[in-house]
Amino acid sequence: MRSQMFYRVKRGAFLILAYTVLLAVAAACLFPLLWMFGSALKTQETIFSDFSLFPQQPHWENFVVAWTQANFNTYFWNSVFYTVAVVLGLVLFSSMAAFAFSRLDFPFKNALFLLFVCMMMIPLPGQFVALYVLLTNLNLVNTRLGYILPQIDAGQALAIFLLKTFFDKIPKDLEDSARIDGCNKLGIYRHLALPLAKPAIAVVVIFNCLAVWNEYLLAMLIFSEKKLMPLPRGLMVFQGTHLTEYALLMAGVSITVIPIIVVYLVMQKYIISGITAGAVKG
Repeated sequence: MRSQMFYRVKRGAFLILAYTVLLAVAAACLFPLLWMFGSALKTQETIFSDFSLFPQQPHWENFVVAWTQANFNTYFWNSVFYTVAVVLGLVLFSSMAAFAFSRLDFPFKNALFLLFVCMMMIPLPGQFVALYVLLTNLNLVNTRLGYILPQIDAGQALAIFLLKTFFDKIPKDLEDSARIDGCNKLGIYRHLALPLAKPAIAVVVIFNCLAVWNEYLLAMLIFSEKKLMPLPRGLMVFQGTHLTEYALLMAGVSITVIPIIVVYLVMQKYIISGITAGAVKG
């Protein structure tokens, strides 16, 4: 009886400690977002004197000024286009490559897959010099295609690794059944592998949406025309040599963050199911 009581007390104390730590981590993650949104509603004069999270006299017009003054309409839709194009291209090419590595036999398959895995250790900034020379020779500098293709390439290694791992765990019996029903390799990929890999694809989508939406260095390298620039590059409008308009900058950052939060909330259930499925299958 005492042992059961001790176990319950110990378990209760552990749960309290665990929830306390999780709440502290959640608060640490949410506080910068709340501070950013609150700062977006202040003025240039009060942003350094009013330390409240939400000002008593909010200036909602900051969002309108940020949208119009910084030409955010153009930057926003540029970012939407780049993100959709990169993610669609990445999912298409990486899923086909991952399926080939998982289900097909061809020369040097293992060596090529190992090469893709090694590419995950080389970040995109480390390739900037060679990348710029290549894009210059191909006349892709200051073009949308020159911005999209390197980001598809940068996300391939991790996406192929994740999707191949998921494809490897699909039972052979399902593939044999699909083959008996008349499916060839392309049909198995389209009708069997892709639907079952939705959780893994969701992880690839959310990771690369975050990467593409927040990309700044590549845009700095490639673009010189404002009409082609994405949102992170457009935020520099509020940062001058001698003065930074912090309230408008925070409003612009808030506009930038909102779409990513929406995408994450929409894809969250798929990400959780993917993690759970991977844990069970492992």
